[in-house]
Amino acid sequence: MENLEFNSSEYFQKIYKRPVLLEAKNLTQTFKHGKTERTVLNALNLKIHKREFICVIGPSGCGKSTFSRVVAGLDAYSSGEILVDGKAITGPSPERGMVFQGYTLFPWKTVKENVMFGPLMKGQSQATAEAHAREWINIIGLDKYENQYPHELSGGMKQRVAIARALVNEPKILLMDEPFGALDPHTRQKMQRHLMDLWQNIDITIIFVTHDMDEAILLADRIVALKANPGEIKEIIEVNLPRPRHPDVMLTPEFKKLRQHVDQLVHADEDELDPALAELPVIPRMTQVSHCK
Repeated sequence: MENLEFNSSEYFQKIYKRPVLLEAKNLTQTFKHGKTERTVLNALNLKIHKREFICVIGPSGCGKSTFSRVVAGLDAYSSGEILVDGKAITGPSPERGMVFQGYTLFPWKTVKENVMFGPLMKGQSQATAEAHAREWINIIGLDKYENQYPHELSGGMKQRVAIARALVNEPKILLMDEPFGALDPHTRQKMQRHLMDLWQNIDITIIFVTHDMDEAILLADRIVALKANPGEIKEIIEVNLPRPRHPDVMLTPEFKKLRQHVDQLVHADEDELDPALAELPVIPRMTQVSHCK
């Protein structure tokens, strides 16, 4: 732990001096179903700086995944602006890599062939694409598995391949939508540490969508907390915990204090979002077996 040497004020001053890589200006996304209309994102204003690690959290239906898909260029937006290096996002681009919870690997391709796919689509030769793919396969520690197919890999391995497939294109931004949500706790923790190591050693900005508040605090420089109906920024939290971070930081009073604050932000409006939660019925007794001795 390096708490004694960490100065959060200086750390964030350095971040805010970096160029703004991504900027949302009054970003609004409205979905129409017949005569009904629902605003999923409402007038979002956000600046993300080069090499930041941003986590986006909020209750279900607040627009977390919609925001990441808009940044990826997969979904159009209704109004406002979303800019990368001052240029409007108009569709998908290799400069914005995307990693989903569901791996999205090509099942008929090997690990190496999956990672080679992007470079080949960019026009690289077979030899160059293979060399770049091998470099990233080595970085993620799967060189012994490069000729295996996705069905032969564990969940953690598949997600590492998905990350390598995104990073081999040398994107400016890596978008991650609940990437570790399907993993068991032990594998999830190992993937979190591996991701932090990657981020600290390569030139990448990460936007990470998660429901897990502990995960958000462990990983992020700043946490963007959204509220739903409509999806708006409720608060942006500076995570003033030292880097590099080890899971042991979760045991500290500073972490627990942040966790309590984030928990209140995310769950404060749950009854409003789903009124049925506020009036749960009394369960009628349907068994003769008592839990009392």
